[in-house]
Amino acid sequence: MPLLYEVPEYKKIRVVVDTDAACEADDPFAIAHALMSGKLEVRAILAEQFGGPETTRKSYEEIMNIVQAMDISVPVYMGEEGRYSDRRDEISPAARFLIDEALREDEKPLFVLCLGAITNIATAMRACPDIVTRMTVVWIGGQDLDHSDPSIREFNSGNDIDAANYVMSSGVSLWLIPMNVYSTMHIGLAEIQRRIYPCGKIGKHLFENMIGYNMSEYAGWTAGESWSLGDSPAVGVVLEPNCGRYVYREAPIFNQDTTCSFKEGRPVIRVYTSVNSRYILEDFMSKLELLYGKTFEM
Repeated sequence: MPLLYEVPEYKKIRVVVDTDAACEADDPFAIAHALMSGKLEVRAILAEQFGGPETTRKSYEEIMNIVQAMDISVPVYMGEEGRYSDRRDEISPAARFLIDEALREDEKPLFVLCLGAITNIATAMRACPDIVTRMTVVWIGGQDLDHSDPSIREFNSGNDIDAANYVMSSGVSLWLIPMNVYSTMHIGLAEIQRRIYPCGKIGKHLFENMIGYNMSEYAGWTAGESWSLGDSPAVGVVLEPNCGRYVYREAPIFNQDTTCSFKEGRPVIRVYTSVNSRYILEDFMSKLELLYGKTFEM
């Protein structure tokens, strides 16, 4: 069933999704949510690294799995195959696309949703500083700014500390969704089986990818029968910026252990202190059910 409503043209926004899609199981849910949302004109999806040169290719392949399962055509670009500090003569296709899209004249504002390390964005900004004033970056990353803990290594910032600090210092319009907020996006595996698994090839892929990761050696940090769809708030806050509470404060400096330091005179950013998980999860599952139906026989 198609969605029986339209989004007014003047309320639509341009979106670029930057994702380490093969890292674990939550990125695919956020990607699918963005692609199903009429307000978001997804101009491209950028593959992000998550710890080694081979990981960018893995992210790219998982993005392709998602768009093929959804039967959607959207440009997908390979990102940087190393961290921000690994300077190369040529920037990646992902960084080049972001520069071109940011510089392109368009009345619709540009939002870049970063669901992992922020390497591609930092690389593009270094190559072309003019794009800093032409986009809003929404980043899932960083520890609780007021209670950072050296015994905890936050994954997204930790995968490229230099890139994170470059973006934090740049003055770009930045909406930060830190770990204490993105980790509240809880959903049970039983609910994923009941609501998501029956919804076509994409529902089957999302469920089976989740279950496979949950049983893997890499999922020791999970509770066992539930998950936190921690990347989905990036989609939620651009669909409805007030679906959570936020404050404006000076950007942190990330230490090598991903704890935070502070210094006066830093750029001011928006920091979300909570998100409405009910709205975000229900909007995603309702769109999936309406657009892809219960077509997969269990």
